[in-house]
Amino acid sequence: MKRSWITLFVLIFSSFFASQVQSSFGKVSVQSIKIPTQNGQWLVADLFKPITATSKNPAPAVIVVPGFQRSKETLSNVSIELSRRGIVVFNIDPYAQGGSSSSFSRRAATTEGYGMFALVEYLYNTSNINYVDKNLIGSFGHSAGGLAAIRGAQYFGKRSKKLSKDSELHSVFVSGMVRMGFKEKDIKHIESNVGLSYALYDEGSWQNELKNGDMTRAPEALNLVRHQVADSSISKIEIDSFYGKLKDRNLTVVHNEKVLHPMQPYLFEPMKNQIDFFLKTFNIDQSIVATNQVWHWKEFFTLIALVCSFLLIVPFAKFLIQLPYFRSLSNPIPTPIPKPSGQGKVIFWATIALSTLIASVSFIPMSELSKTLFLDASTRRQTWFFPQRMNNAIMLWAIVNGSIGLILFYLNYYFFGKKSNIKPKMWGIDISKYDLLKTFALGAVIFAGYFILLNVVYYLFHVDYRFGFIGARTFRPITLLLIPMYMPLFFIFFLSNSLRVNGAMRFEGTSEIKNLFFNSLITASGLILILIVQYSCLWLTGTVFWKEGWLYVNQLYAVVPIMLALPFFQRKFFNMTGKAYLGPIAMTLIFIMILLSNTVSYYPI
Repeated sequence: MKRSWITLFVLIFSSFFASQVQSSFGKVSVQSIKIPTQNGQWLVADLFKPITATSKNPAPAVIVVPGFQRSKETLSNVSIELSRRGIVVFNIDPYAQGGSSSSFSRRAATTEGYGMFALVEYLYNTSNINYVDKNLIGSFGHSAGGLAAIRGAQYFGKRSKKLSKDSELHSVFVSGMVRMGFKEKDIKHIESNVGLSYALYDEGSWQNELKNGDMTRAPEALNLVRHQVADSSISKIEIDSFYGKLKDRNLTVVHNEKVLHPMQPYLFEPMKNQIDFFLKTFNIDQSIVATNQVWHWKEFFTLIALVCSFLLIVPFAKFLIQLPYFRSLSNPIPTPIPKPSGQGKVIFWATIALSTLIASVSFIPMSELSKTLFLDASTRRQTWFFPQRMNNAIMLWAIVNGSIGLILFYLNYYFFGKKSNIKPKMWGIDISKYDLLKTFALGAVIFAGYFILLNVVYYLFHVDYRFGFIGARTFRPITLLLIPMYMPLFFIFFLSNSLRVNGAMRFEGTSEIKNLFFNSLITASGLILILIVQYSCLWLTGTVFWKEGWLYVNQLYAVVPIMLALPFFQRKFFNMTGKAYLGPIAMTLIFIMILLSNTVSYYPI
């Protein structure tokens, strides 16, 4: 109990210091805002307002647009660095992500800038936001957010030509996107300063015209620079060199950092390039140099908070199970099964190899199948029928692998376990209906406790638990309606994993910690193998192995940590109850809510 209070204190302490870094230790006010937009839609954003920005001293503003699958918190680092340099930042949740509404457009990034267009127009036309210099409004976006940024430059540029006035969007910085929005027919409308940053090792670079991430002769980048400086003779781009003139609003630079696509927003060099661009285009001379960055400290503290939040789950469950109502769920730990030997050992390793292979080869086919089974979500239509495009793919994978895991578990017992005197009672599956219902109730209370604490922390400090794009965040209440839809299907995998960890792979005479690390590796091995194949192919050939499904593979960055942590919780709950059910129930609820709140959701408006 003492360690639990210390852990809670560390969580609160870390969240406090994360909020201090986020607010530049009181020099920047950070708050959430909600703006009504077109068609009954709405946009949620974090407003980073430096105290130096006033009606008498209006400051430049930048609208930060996260990419596909990302919420505003994933780009708080950009907001921190710009705001501490005196720039007002509006860090938005793109449409259908985070707290913002869905969109009636199936191409929201292109036609609405994920909501950025409406926000630019509001800032430019309202007298309410009187601390923003209306002539210095910019936008930054990564990946699909980068598409929103360049489309914004084209949208407002086209309108400025028609009205014979300056574009409302003074400067845009596009990160991680050249595949769309850089054709000559689109580029010709731009009337803004433009920065372009593209990862040399971008996993999606096979979609570019030259099929690689090198921007020196990329037609997309050449189209941009040629238009900006009105010089069609340029045949090679000088990376990191500025073209054009600020006074003509055609200042342009192309960066080509040696990084991967998902890592681009979280490394020092790309961040430096982004900061330098806006300091230059907004003509901010006396400021903190771009190499002076503090955002990583916020990531460090929220990572500690994330770890501590997980460490508190088991002590909280132990406290609950001591209450009179739940006390009957505490049972003796069943006897471990004997170590496999002889033919059983061969079968054991063969089963592991087979399940790893199936987990690896089934992911992309299930991702493709999800596009057919869940057509509305896959085509970005508003729907209540499994509205989460990316999680639908993970769910199908979980159903297949969970079901196969249960089948292999039973077959191994039927043909070999019986001969080794293994009894079903060793698995902890015998339970009364009443205790099973109480186990579900206990799992629900653990789930509620986890997210209530998260909401309290967010209310107090305006930070959640995360490291980069991996994190537990607050969610809209409407997301709770998805639990009855997604949980039963995900539960198949979590129950299968619990039986594997606590039944088939809990051996007598084996160190528990070694056994848990082994289970952790085996649980995640199939997905890790996918990443190994994907990036080995990228390293050896310059092109990823799975092209069409590369976005689904990138989704595994958030899923693999969950798979690695899962067996530890399965075993802790098993030791607590002597049964195989509390772990799958509690962790299905917690982990799928983390997945459900960190992805696109095409809820009907």
